[in-house]
Amino acid sequence: MSKIEQLIGEIEEFIDGCKLQPFSSTKIVVDKAQLEDLLVELRHRTPDEIKKYQKILNNKDAIINDAKQQAEAIISAANVQTSEMVNQSEITKRAYARANEIITQATQQANEIVNKAIEDANALRTGAIAYTDDMMGSMEQTLAQGLDGLKEKYEEMLSTMNTTVETIRANRKELPKAEDVIISAAPADTAEEEQSEEE
Repeated sequence: MSKIEQLIGEIEEFIDGCKLQPFSSTKIVVDKAQLEDLLVELRHRTPDEIKKYQKILNNKDAIINDAKQQAEAIISAANVQTSEMVNQSEITKRAYARANEIITQATQQANEIVNKAIEDANALRTGAIAYTDDMMGSMEQTLAQGLDGLKEKYEEMLSTMNTTVETIRANRKELPKAEDVIISAAPADTAEEEQSEEE
C-alpha cells in the first residue's frame, strides 16, 4: 500500500468517525483543524508518489536501450562467426548461407526483445497512469465531501447570524414606541398621586 493510499484510508476513517448532524442521516460534523492537517499531509505526500511513478515511466528508455545492446551483441557475435567461417574458400557459400541465417535469427530475436521491452514499458506507463488517476479520483471525492460539509456548516452559521441581526434591528425599531408609551403614561400617574394627597 502506498503512502497516498494509506493517508486516504485515514481520511475515510476520519469521515466515518465523524458524528452525524442532528436530524440528518447523511451530513456529518467535521473537525476542521483535523481535516486540514490530513489534507496538508496529503498535499506533501502526493509529489513523492508522482515522482515514484514517473521514475517507473522513465525506465522505459533504459529497458529499450538494454534490449538494443543485447541485439547488437547478438549481431556482433554472428558477424564474428561469419568471418571465421569464410576463412576457407571451399566453404565460402555455406559460410555465407549460415551467416545470413544467423544474422536473420539475431535480427528477429533482437526485434522480439525490443518489442517486448516496448510492450512492458507501455504496460508500466498505462498502469501508473491508471493508478494515479484512481488516487486523484479518491482524493477529489474525499476533498469534495469535506468541502461540502464545511460549506453547509458555514451557511448554517451565516443564516443564524442573519436571523440574529434581523432580531436586533426589529428590537431597535421598537425602542421609540416604548419611549412614547412611557411618556404618555407619566401624566396619568401624577394626577392619581395629587388626588390621593387631597383626600
